[in-house]
Amino acid sequence: MTLVRIPKLFVSIDLSRNNFEGEIPNAIGELHALKGLNLSHNRLVGHIPQSIGNLTNLESLDLSSNMLAGVIPAALANLGFLEVLNLSNNHLVGEIPQGTQFNTFTNDSYEGNLGLCGFPLSKKCGPEPHSPPPPPANNFRSEEKIGFGWRPVAIGYGCGFVIGISLGYFVFLIGKPRWLVMIFGGQPKRRVNRRRIRVRRTNGSTQLVPMS
Repeated sequence: MTLVRIPKLFVSIDLSRNNFEGEIPNAIGELHALKGLNLSHNRLVGHIPQSIGNLTNLESLDLSSNMLAGVIPAALANLGFLEVLNLSNNHLVGEIPQGTQFNTFTNDSYEGNLGLCGFPLSKKCGPEPHSPPPPPANNFRSEEKIGFGWRPVAIGYGCGFVIGISLGYFVFLIGKPRWLVMIFGGQPKRRVNRRRIRVRRTNGSTQLVPMS
């Protein structure tokens, strides 16, 4: 039987255990006379429509065993006559609404939704801890992220070592500064005093006389 339009006077709708796909239409919220809605064990996706919160006469809601995602609409907390709720085995996330009938439902109403938190579940809601970043795939990619790798560092150490050895050899070669040479056990070069000699001629003879 094909229904062009679902009569708004329907009190109970059970479309469970079919192969229905797609999203739950927002128009479901126009069926104000509904007291029971069962869409379980199908392949429904998307979010739970906010419009279901308009079904103020609803007493039973079963959307279990589908592929529904997103958060549970806070508008569902307005369903003051809701006695049966089953949202298990979906992909729902976030905090479970509180208030009115929602405070009376047990864990069974939400099992199979690993992303849900809050009462009555033992999982508390709060900021998730940051996980450490994954290790780099290889050293080459790690060097690209940092901006330089071990090669420039090795070249820098090598150049510094060569320059240091050269400066040390030059210091010991010239013997200056003396205090640095003496620290490393070297002997500073002694200063050689060269005396000047003056030539003096007397009585036709030549004499070499040192100058003071």
